[in-house]
Amino acid sequence: MKTQESVTYTKAGVDTAKVDIGLNRLLDHVGRSLTFRTDIGSVKLGIGYFANVIDLGQGSGLAVATDGVGTKILIAQMMDKYDTVGIDCIAMNVNDILCVGAEPISLVDYIALCEPDPELLEEIGKGLVKGAEIANITIPGGEIAIVKDMVKGVRKNREFDLVGTAVGTVSLDKVIVGANIRENDVIIGLSSSGIHSNGLSLARHIFLKTGTIDEHFDVLEKTIGAELLVPTHIYVPEIMEMINSNLDIKALMHITGDGFLNLTRVKSDVGFVIDYLPETPPIFTLLQKRGNVTDEEMFRVYNMGIGFCVILPEQEAEVAIEIAGRHKVDAFRLGYVVKDPDKKVIIKPAKLCGQNGQFYNY
Repeated sequence: MKTQESVTYTKAGVDTAKVDIGLNRLLDHVGRSLTFRTDIGSVKLGIGYFANVIDLGQGSGLAVATDGVGTKILIAQMMDKYDTVGIDCIAMNVNDILCVGAEPISLVDYIALCEPDPELLEEIGKGLVKGAEIANITIPGGEIAIVKDMVKGVRKNREFDLVGTAVGTVSLDKVIVGANIRENDVIIGLSSSGIHSNGLSLARHIFLKTGTIDEHFDVLEKTIGAELLVPTHIYVPEIMEMINSNLDIKALMHITGDGFLNLTRVKSDVGFVIDYLPETPPIFTLLQKRGNVTDEEMFRVYNMGIGFCVILPEQEAEVAIEIAGRHKVDAFRLGYVVKDPDKKVIIKPAKLCGQNGQFYNY
């Protein structure tokens, strides 16, 4: 019997190692701009955190982040359904803004189109305004570009790309970057709504190789296309309530690509032990089984059911969980912080150790 070959993100066309090399070359140039301003407009964090913070003077900071929807747009084209990808655009940006302790306030969008299509733009707009309502932000402007020779897709004349840039406000003395994490602080995980907006290239490669976008799965209670289009959860209401409740929040992490490896982006040289995980949502179980994907790859690419993490003292964990529950979001005590200058992430239920951008069995 022939053994099924394991599918990876790289085999699906996303070479993250090569991306890292290219990013470093870009930053060799762009990074020099951080020295161009030394007072108002100066940058308070290095490049590479979830969001950055710009000094506005008098102790005020402007958080800024940019992100797109990625190849989830191709799923929308396959389904010919475009009224939710705007929610994803809002979510991917405002969730990153939260990670520095800032309140998201506004976002501008960039839409690149193959053809001017009023109906398509209207549908995208529906998602954008819905996301803005949930996140309590404004959309004061944006840009539409008709670039037919540049934008490709899977549905003729409906090829497009969608990107946003969000800003938020935060006092400079209240910026959160995980600089004061202590041993035995706890990790609270907030449930995701599904695959969110990362790993769609791998998901398409797996499901469309052996089926169709309209394939129905009883365990999902919907088609695979409908499941992959479920919007990314916007964590603004529950996280802002936690911040405004004066909890001693040490770090906030948006769990996107790289999964729980995002924990290591904090400034403190500590390690993380995850000793509990809730039941894995069925979309991830299906992905892993259908593509014969290893645990190491699944936890590196996907959120595995946890879309956002909060680190705070043990005695405040239940308060954070209760706040999330008031917003109808399941939250769990996933684990705790340990002394570890190597900043490893140990996931005991999966017997994985994460370090330097990879997970390994132990």
